This record gives sequence, C-alpha cells and structure tokens, in this order.
Amino acid sequence: MDKMKVSYEAMLGLAAEMTLDEAVLKFRTDRLYQAIDKALASGDKDTFRRLTDELKTLHV
Repeated sequence: MDKMKVSYEAMLGLAAEMTLDEAVLKFRTDRLYQAIDKALASGDKDTFRRLTDELKTLHV
C-alpha cells in the first residue's frame, strides 16, 4: 500500500510540475508577443529580431 501512495504522490508531483511549466511558458510567450508588437509599432528591427529569436527558442 505504501508503494502505491508513493507512486500516486510522484504522479501528482509530476502533474503539478507540468502544469506550472505550461503556465510559465504561456506567460513568457504572451509577454514576448506584447514586446514584439511594441517593437513592430516603433520600427525597432533589432529588438524585433532578438525577441522573435527568443520566441523561437521557447517553442523548439
């Protein structure tokens, strides 16, 4: 019975970690899109390229 409890707790921990990772990824992605929009609006090509490169690395 104890092995089953340990396995269940491990699975819950993994599920929580995956949920947190997904939330962080979404937050970072949303922030990057906002910054990319701002760089486009201001015509800042260097910042746009840097931010789009960073966005690409998040989704590899």
